[in-house]
Amino acid sequence: MYDYDLLVLGSGPSGQKAAIAAAKLGRRVAIVDRRDMLGGVCINTGTVPSKTLREAVLYLTGLSQRDLYGSSYRVKEDITVADLAARTQHVISRQTDVIRNQLARNKVSLITGTGRFADAHSVWVDAGSGRETRVSFDKAVVAAGTRPARPDSVDFDDRTIVDSDGVINLQAVPRSMVVVGAGVIGMEYASLFAALGTKVTVVERRPRMLDFCDEEIVESLKYHLRDLSVTFRFGEEVAAVEKHRSAALCVLRSGKKIVADTVMYSAGRQGQTDDLALEAAGLTADHRGRITVDADYRTAVDNIYAVGDVIGFPALASTSMEQGRLAAQHACGEPARSMSDLQPIGIYTIPEISFVGKTEEDLTEASVPFEVGIARYRELARGQIVGDSYGMLKLLVSPGDGRLLGVHVFGTGATEIVHIGQAVMGCGGTVDYLLDAVFNYPTLAEAYKVAALDAANKIRNITRIND
Repeated sequence: MYDYDLLVLGSGPSGQKAAIAAAKLGRRVAIVDRRDMLGGVCINTGTVPSKTLREAVLYLTGLSQRDLYGSSYRVKEDITVADLAARTQHVISRQTDVIRNQLARNKVSLITGTGRFADAHSVWVDAGSGRETRVSFDKAVVAAGTRPARPDSVDFDDRTIVDSDGVINLQAVPRSMVVVGAGVIGMEYASLFAALGTKVTVVERRPRMLDFCDEEIVESLKYHLRDLSVTFRFGEEVAAVEKHRSAALCVLRSGKKIVADTVMYSAGRQGQTDDLALEAAGLTADHRGRITVDADYRTAVDNIYAVGDVIGFPALASTSMEQGRLAAQHACGEPARSMSDLQPIGIYTIPEISFVGKTEEDLTEASVPFEVGIARYRELARGQIVGDSYGMLKLLVSPGDGRLLGVHVFGTGATEIVHIGQAVMGCGGTVDYLLDAVFNYPTLAEAYKVAALDAANKIRNITRIND
């Protein structure tokens, strides 16, 4: 007899959903995690704090209202870290309570401490008291998450040189900042601090940023960030960072030197598997700490599953939740549909980006014909009302049958309204559905109808010529 039918290592989004799904199927379930990390990186240092910071910055700087009230408009003149932290701590506290209540309501036991495998059916839990407790299980789900990767050559001090977890704990808003890495996290923080008035320089060794996004959308973001005085150094690499009394000096391989109050490294993520003693359970991880799984999220050991960031791409809170639920259902012998390939991507830069489906570059490379329909927020009544003159929605439409091949949104509410396109695509809908649908007025969602009309008119013009 095992202590638990299912034991989950980690209480982030994937771990929570795995535990609750199994509990709802009548299994005895427990989660192992540190007391100060309930909710995982997502709630405590990653997704929720960074997005809350973003909302605080947008509100306090008045940035989104400057089209209406002028470029000098601000809600608060001198924004301090305390102003930003107050909102962040409030949301973290509330969200932690929600998670704790959900687990309690579903009779999921919360075991406080850090776990490491003793064998394939038990773990040692260290609660910090100096004595370890052995907990046995029939099935286990590893949902340990990730931490920021820290290159050995960089001397992090969590004040001058920080990673993406440490940046939310800065003691003051820096006057200048170098962001190393133009991936999702790097660009989110670059835009956030630029909105606060920090002079930001982004250093990226690749020739462009966010290379998985639609190029036109990325160019729009780049233009907007340059307007906030962000400097981009593409094709460049940081060779060394020298710490001085009042600032840091970044030396690039090309010989350029950049002085900044703070240097933030965004060098990817590392799976938190070092201390799990995977080998005791017959498991291994790759050099980035990631565990290999099959289509059902089962590892090389039949009774142990792995979900979330620790299994690698796409490493999103949204997909991790679904992975946790599906893994638990499979572990409990419950039939489940596999996850759809149609996953939306949300990037919380300022302005935000979201898309679902293919990009223009994907379709061109695959020799798939498409037509483009565009709606610009400045042409929508709602866009004028909210003061967004730069936002846009782009539809990629198959000229043959009208299917939506991709939806790309840039601007206010992008991560919300992308789901309309996702639903239409997921149900096999065509551009005709958007043409015939009635949208509330005035809304940003109305952009779908405007873009659909644009695409349909272009397709009609081609059809007329062919006739």
